[in-house]
Amino acid sequence: MGAILRHPEDAYPLFKLKMAVLNSEKQIPPQPHWAFSYSMLHKVSRSFALVIQQLGPDLRDAICIFYLVLRALDTVEDDTSIATDVKVPILKAFHQHIYDKDWHFSCGTKHYKVLMDQFHLVSTAFLELGKSYQEAIEDITKRMGAGMAKFICKEVETTEDYDEYCHYVAGLVGLGLSKLFHASKLEDMASDELSNSMGLFLQKTNIIRDYLEDINEIPKSRMFWPRQIWGKYANKLEDFKYEENSEKAVQCLNDMVTNALYHVEDCLTYMSALKDSAIFRFCAIPQIMAIGTLAMCYNNIEVFRGVVKMRRGLTARVIDRTKSMSDVYEAFFDFSCMLRSKVDKNDPNAAVTLSRLDAIQETCKDSGFLNKRKSYIVTSGLNYGSILVMILFLILALIFGRLSYNRSTTQD
Repeated sequence: MGAILRHPEDAYPLFKLKMAVLNSEKQIPPQPHWAFSYSMLHKVSRSFALVIQQLGPDLRDAICIFYLVLRALDTVEDDTSIATDVKVPILKAFHQHIYDKDWHFSCGTKHYKVLMDQFHLVSTAFLELGKSYQEAIEDITKRMGAGMAKFICKEVETTEDYDEYCHYVAGLVGLGLSKLFHASKLEDMASDELSNSMGLFLQKTNIIRDYLEDINEIPKSRMFWPRQIWGKYANKLEDFKYEENSEKAVQCLNDMVTNALYHVEDCLTYMSALKDSAIFRFCAIPQIMAIGTLAMCYNNIEVFRGVVKMRRGLTARVIDRTKSMSDVYEAFFDFSCMLRSKVDKNDPNAAVTLSRLDAIQETCKDSGFLNKRKSYIVTSGLNYGSILVMILFLILALIFGRLSYNRSTTQD
């Protein structure tokens, strides 16, 4: 409630988001293998499950299975308890397992363990997809598994290694989605370079944000920050989590964020070419979330202390407002302004960071969409209209809570 009081403009988008989540949970198909697939999608990524609902049924099913197959592949890679001689062959052969309705492999934890234990249900759903969708998913799964296997035995040393690793685990997702969009006959085939950048921008954001979680992974740390960057600031990557190294940690963080910003123009170019409105929203919302997350992380020591992410209300506003390319340019401009305001002139990478932000802001300005715009970030505080919205939100929340209570007591 404190967040709503500080940001009353979040109230209505939050309410709409809650209703959308409940509606998406009601649309789970009845067939056991599809029911499992969509239920699992809601459990491993509620935000993805929500955004995917707006797509047409054939493309939605294909992307749902694509996501779960790659999540399962990622679960094998992430499980540090699996011996290398066991893990590598599984990664390399995973594209074959998706055709086997009996295959499963126990690994991972929580929802991911359930996904792996019941993976044969995902395979059953996969086999019901159109041939062009199956071929695209198989191709990307094969290439990603081979790339993951390569980096099981290889450290991320240089920025070239970093880009290559991110290509295998995320850039290929971008390529795969472009293939699925094209197979649906709703989009032209995008270039591999632009598709790759869409994935790299998201993956680098996640790697930056998840520093502490990855470095504290048990039984073995997972380290994806390239030595070529972090080696300028510390002897060991794990040194950044200690308070005495805070200054160097933040400098390294800012260097990593600046590296991620190099993909922004490619992402804007990719999104501006999309024709289908549902596919556009599906692609645009995660990209806006990424630039927003980078703005929150930049120059923020809390990245090394816990989890830094956009507040839920701001996320709801992004989902609610993102409908056209003008919204994307506005969001990227807003968050780049926020990031710029945090740049310390004494930071060793300040000049490079500002140059990157200049280029991003020029691209947004050149679009011609920044006139008469409402900022995602700048708010005017508690005015009369905001108070009315907040009161309405509270009333609706009370009504919804009462209806939910009545429904549960009736069922009992």
